[in-house]
Amino acid sequence: MHESRSSAGASREPDVPPYRVVLAETDWGSLETAFGNGEDLPDVLARLLEPDPKVQVTALSELGEMVNHQSTVYEATAPVALCVAGILTHPAAANLRAYRNVPIRAALLNWLVSTSYAASDEIVGRIEQWFPGFLTPGTTVAAFRDLRPVLYRAVAPFLRDSHEDVREAAVIAALILAEHPALAEHRDHLAVHARRPAHQRPRPQPSLRPKCP
Repeated sequence: MHESRSSAGASREPDVPPYRVVLAETDWGSLETAFGNGEDLPDVLARLLEPDPKVQVTALSELGEMVNHQSTVYEATAPVALCVAGILTHPAAANLRAYRNVPIRAALLNWLVSTSYAASDEIVGRIEQWFPGFLTPGTTVAAFRDLRPVLYRAVAPFLRDSHEDVREAAVIAALILAEHPALAEHRDHLAVHARRPAHQRPRPQPSLRPKCP
């Protein structure tokens, strides 16, 4: 169970498109991934809705390799991220991982954390020093970064989720996404979460520190 509204003001951000619409209207075969085109992505994304959490986790791992390999943003990264964001509220996101009793929703949010971090101000700032024009409007990375308000809208309702793992993953994702100028008004609110006592802070995840491509 999660709260449908958040004091972070998610209702003011652009709507998250239904994942079924993104799946159906995206020309996956024309999009670049780490290993060719994205024609296999719809099948992998469909496995996120399976009742078996092991299948879902494996699908997330495959998606990471295909559209966030070595912390790189590809043409297919944006629509995949929109699908993952859209699935956050799907009943399948409440499936529990047996060995930890944690909702798959936490894994979905952590996947968004890792993917968003690859396009964060810190990472792209480093790359821009070596490749001027990296963030020119219309480039793959710039287009993905433009989606941050939409992704924030999907993440924000879980900032006060009843499950700690979900809540912590949502906080980290929101902090990264809130670097977008349009989300500046939410930063003070998110800072409150970041300043919680150490034992209440999000536990570090290995995937949160990807190497700069």
